[in-house]
Amino acid sequence: MLYKTIAKPVLFRMDPEKAHHLTVHGLAAAAKIPGMKAVMNGAWGAPRSEQLVTELLGIRFPNPVGLAAGLDKNAQAVEGFSSMGFGFMEVGTVTPKGQEGNPKPRMFRLPPDEGLINRMGFNNEGTEAMAARLARLHSRPIPLAINIGKNKVTPNETAHEDYEQCIRSLYAYGDFFVVNISSPNTPDLRELQHGDELKRLLETVAGEIGRQAQRDGGRAKPFLVKIAPDMTEEQLEYTVHTIQESGAAGIIATNTTISRTGLTHSNAKETGGLSGVPVKERSTEVIRSVYRMTGGRLPIIGSGGIFTAEDAYEKIRAGASLVEVYTALIYKGPTLLKDMNNGLIRLLQRDGLRHISEAVGADHR
Repeated sequence: MLYKTIAKPVLFRMDPEKAHHLTVHGLAAAAKIPGMKAVMNGAWGAPRSEQLVTELLGIRFPNPVGLAAGLDKNAQAVEGFSSMGFGFMEVGTVTPKGQEGNPKPRMFRLPPDEGLINRMGFNNEGTEAMAARLARLHSRPIPLAINIGKNKVTPNETAHEDYEQCIRSLYAYGDFFVVNISSPNTPDLRELQHGDELKRLLETVAGEIGRQAQRDGGRAKPFLVKIAPDMTEEQLEYTVHTIQESGAAGIIATNTTISRTGLTHSNAKETGGLSGVPVKERSTEVIRSVYRMTGGRLPIIGSGGIFTAEDAYEKIRAGASLVEVYTALIYKGPTLLKDMNNGLIRLLQRDGLRHISEAVGADHR
């Protein structure tokens, strides 16, 4: 209630990117105050329920609702976000070298559509800064994924080297990795989703993870591939097949869309990736297709337009084992996690299911 009546009106009067930075820096600062993480968890934390604990990728997730990449680009507020009730979180997208990203303004709200357009362009401080920050963490309270990309100036022909460098620099600090080849805001990046470039890129990532695992003497950490919602069914089928053959542990479906169908706000004219409610149906369609194409054998993390427990459950029944939120957090505030997890428990009870894993892909059975 406090978010809707006090914080949100203030934040929504600010430039979206400034509000974004204020939120991240505020959470980072709050987590340093003795006792504050416990207060945050008490106020916002999701219920702990064995019905929602998910075992996937060899990792235990306390609940299936995570934070998508893009909000904490530089891993500045890992401890703060970890205290809000997420089951896991992504940091990044990070690139080997720090870069400014695209010119401002580059983030736009669409309140009547409950959407967000961004053309940030992988603005981040680089792998070295992220590694130093993650090395200072005393613990990782929830599973941490590191979302990796290529620098804007790196041509697609050598993009695999950037992803390889990200793994090399950050391998020790992530529980799993996400290969981002689907942002619409880095020129030609989405071309990496197809053809021999995709195959070479994923082979390079898998090879570097294997070398790092051999050096450390542990099991190879899993990596997933984040795909766009704007592919044709034929393109999607080829991409999914290549991902399966690469040794990737799963797929994140989906990134933001370049479609503007059905929007009413004047900011719809802005270029960039659209997230939020307008992408909800398409991302669910992609999840259904990926689950069908893989026979449910390749884990899926669902992302795109998840604002309610019902939205999350729809994606889970379509085939997602985990889900991620970002734009909903901006519109609905930090009680989102508690509401969503309580809602998932009620939906399981409604359907007579004992555990969230029983709902994964239920619409296909």
